Amino acid sequence: MLNYIWLIPLFPLIGFLINGFFGKRISKNTVGYIACGAVGLSFIVAVLSFISLLQLTPEHRVFEKILYTWIDSGSFRAEVGFQLDPLSAIMILVVSGVGFVIHIYSTGYMHDDEGYPRYFSYLNLFTFSMLLLVLANNFLLMFIGWEGVGLCSYLLIGFWFEKKSASDAGKKAFVVNRIGDFGFILAIMLIFVTFGTIDFTEVFHAASDKSHMGIITTTTFTAITLLLFVGAVGKSAQIPLYTWLPDAMEGPTPVSALIHAATMVTAGVYMVARCNILYMLAPISMTVVAGVGAATAIYAASIGLVQNDIKRVLAYSTVSQLGYMFLACGVGAFTAGIFHLMTHAFFKACLFLGSGSVIHAMGGEQDMRKMGGLRAHMPRTYWTFVIASLAIAGIPPFAGFFSKDEILWKALTQGNILLWGIGALAAFMTAFYMFRLIFMTFWGESRVEEEVAKHLHESPGNMTFPLIILAFLSIIGGFVGIPLIKGWNKIDEFLSPVFGGHGAGEAVHHSVSLELGMMMVSIVIALAGIFLAYRMYIIAPGIPERLTERHQIAYRVILNKYYIDEIYDALIVRPIKNGANFLWKGFDVVVVDGTVNGAAYLVEQWSKVMRVIQSGYVRNYAFSMIIGLVIIFLFFM
Repeated sequence: MLNYIWLIPLFPLIGFLINGFFGKRISKNTVGYIACGAVGLSFIVAVLSFISLLQLTPEHRVFEKILYTWIDSGSFRAEVGFQLDPLSAIMILVVSGVGFVIHIYSTGYMHDDEGYPRYFSYLNLFTFSMLLLVLANNFLLMFIGWEGVGLCSYLLIGFWFEKKSASDAGKKAFVVNRIGDFGFILAIMLIFVTFGTIDFTEVFHAASDKSHMGIITTTTFTAITLLLFVGAVGKSAQIPLYTWLPDAMEGPTPVSALIHAATMVTAGVYMVARCNILYMLAPISMTVVAGVGAATAIYAASIGLVQNDIKRVLAYSTVSQLGYMFLACGVGAFTAGIFHLMTHAFFKACLFLGSGSVIHAMGGEQDMRKMGGLRAHMPRTYWTFVIASLAIAGIPPFAGFFSKDEILWKALTQGNILLWGIGALAAFMTAFYMFRLIFMTFWGESRVEEEVAKHLHESPGNMTFPLIILAFLSIIGGFVGIPLIKGWNKIDEFLSPVFGGHGAGEAVHHSVSLELGMMMVSIVIALAGIFLAYRMYIIAPGIPERLTERHQIAYRVILNKYYIDEIYDALIVRPIKNGANFLWKGFDVVVVDGTVNGAAYLVEQWSKVMRVIQSGYVRNYAFSMIIGLVIIFLFFM
């Protein structure tokens, strides 16, 4: 089956082409069947390929399929080829599996939209691009998938382009990602200059060998990895290039689930994990990755504490959780980072689709202050939402507990107490704002407008069935990485060939009692966050209002996202726009156009003079000749 891994990205590409060219000529049901079927077939091939990979011995679990030579110019050679190993195997299962569930959900959520065929063609193209990214066997082909998901995010975030806010959000995502992509391009160039190839296997082998022989310095590895990380910062929405992701909420809710859970934002984490050998040879880069991840985790979590838009709470939650993944990678615990990427895909997709179910029932309303008491009307949405929230909060035995606890443990043992403290505080905030969301949306007295309340109902089966699947995965997904018990951490064993034994961090041994104790601390922190939310929004619902009045400045600053967008606008966007206006009106119009127009004016005036002389009358020309002869005669005399 491994020889057919090229079918995994091909099926969504075919779905995109069919719906893109013929979607308006066929029925909506057919469009939905084609789109869902394409991703479903990819998932089936991915599962069969995963099974085939498991049948190989751990040291031989790397398979490459070269389709053809793409570029062959001088010493530069790039192929269209796919690589399947434990890391890419997990990614294709997550992308195609969660993507398939989101496609099914979309058939219900988007059924009445006029752009139904266009939506599914974009969604299939998005899935194709992400699968191409994770299966690519070289940096250039990965970059094609990288740019593909960037393009699709622009198309899907701005899907309802009639709304100015949606079109602006799409453009913002596109521009901010181009900043990060510039760093990625420079990294690819530097990799080729340094190693003479862009193939993953050749680069990583050469990196290890030349580093040990001292041929390539640490400075070079640091430059390459930092440039790669610039790309990851843009794509995975880390400080300072995170501002596009919250605005991505302007797109349809299933798009938010796809971007935030299974595709795009996880691309940066995957890329850093894929290049783990290069990062391990650049200690400064590892410190930067861990520092940026930790800072993003707590910063985004603090903004999520006070947001009132149900989707924006989840958006900042995504930014924060991505920070956790980079924190893990930065301390060398690449396995923990990928483990959290996988579990996060399950519960975050469930949360976003659950918020979409709420918005669907509320007639498009997203403000949690206008909700309340919805659990009686939407029991399936409510219970799946609770399960996913328990998972992201880190409550055992839900999936998020195992992956998040692994990250905190590695931050403590492989990093330092400061990184653990930041991660623990972010975990407390996560538990608080997620259950604040639940209590404001599903508990308490109803604040739903009377007209909307008459039509409150549970979402149809094609929307709630995907929620149940994702909630189930949020329960069992963590059991592949059970700590403490030898042989039960299957994901660590599975990924160890990719990360060469350093996927879980350096081999530092600590007592079981210490690890168990820190695990209990993590649980207590999460429970404390949940209890605080319960006290403030159920037992004594007047507390938030009193705190807001007492700390108005702090509340306003956090509610307005620390005014970072305004600061960027003042320091970067406006100066660039003003500079562009000056270059346009001051230089282009005055100097460039003035020079061209001035030359034309001089020719025109000279032509007017010459037109008088060139009259066309022979007598005038004869008279001119006589005058000329007289002048010459007088000159010589």
